Amino acid sequence: MSVHTSTQTTHYHVQKRRRAQFLEDWRANHRTVVALEDVPMQVTERGSRIGVYVGADGDRTTRTMDALAHELDPGVTTTIHRHSWDAMLFVVAGHGWIEIDGQRVEYGPGDSLHVPAWAWHRSGNDAGDTVRYLSFSSEPLLETMGMAILEDAGHTPVAELPPRPPYSAGRDGSDPYAARLRRLARDQDTRRSGRLHTDWDELELRNTPRGTRTTFLLDRAIGYQASGITMAMFEIGPGRAQSMHRHPGEAWLYVVEGSGESYLGPEPEGGTRHPWKKGDIIVVDHFLWHQHINTDPERTAKVVRIHMFDSLLETMRALCDPLVLFEEPPEHIRDAQAGDPSTIDWPPVTRPTWP
Repeated sequence: MSVHTSTQTTHYHVQKRRRAQFLEDWRANHRTVVALEDVPMQVTERGSRIGVYVGADGDRTTRTMDALAHELDPGVTTTIHRHSWDAMLFVVAGHGWIEIDGQRVEYGPGDSLHVPAWAWHRSGNDAGDTVRYLSFSSEPLLETMGMAILEDAGHTPVAELPPRPPYSAGRDGSDPYAARLRRLARDQDTRRSGRLHTDWDELELRNTPRGTRTTFLLDRAIGYQASGITMAMFEIGPGRAQSMHRHPGEAWLYVVEGSGESYLGPEPEGGTRHPWKKGDIIVVDHFLWHQHINTDPERTAKVVRIHMFDSLLETMRALCDPLVLFEEPPEHIRDAQAGDPSTIDWPPVTRPTWP
């Protein structure tokens, strides 16, 4: 017996209503700065405390990345779990360890770590101070595609857990199937051999034409193999500013040290300045012109910047061409905004402190 399925209205009206609702939800979700005091920490069954800066689990929905804060008290070892998305961690306090597929990595304040997709992992604190770190993951993007899966295995020893999903090795042949096997096998071989840890003491900040000094924390340029999230840190001199620019897609900036404000607006002039301080996250939303300013006349400000670069950039190239995916003023305006970073007396790069 056949069943007749109908939407009760036309394809045109269904899509028009769906797109209008999408834009309404998007605009209602607009954020600027998420303050540290607006991120309550809550006890979880994993043994840790978690607070949501940005993410559906904290009623601050997003479409590409989430941002969470985690705390581990002395003597705590979390349950072990894995998920279909990958995550990047930035440590702001304490000394602890993370076990990734049985490999233990020690970390301290300022260190950065990558947790690959489908890797079993747990964290622990054997020291005397509370550990605090931020996590940034692609879970919302995977959830949008119906591919977000989370598996918690309690305190099961890692040796008793199944490995990451297997994949077939490449095989000879000139047919499309053989070519796909080889291509995807090469991709998995590369992704499963990426770096896991950047020690703060390895960092070397370099001056840029944007008026800041900066360094990668986690990026494929320094050996990481992530799904597209990239993490870098920049430092703004006392009383100075980063030059203005804009780009599509969300960018989040976690304030490691210092205080200041960010200009956000649809045009280079006439926007609003939003104050921020240590522990806050600045949300740069959807092709806004933005500029980050250090309002302290004596101390520098350090900011960690996170965005979905590789995967979303490649998608946006297909969707947005010939729109510009990164835009800044002409060089003479950029240089006037940024100033000469070589004239700044940069302080030694010391590990972050908390609070």
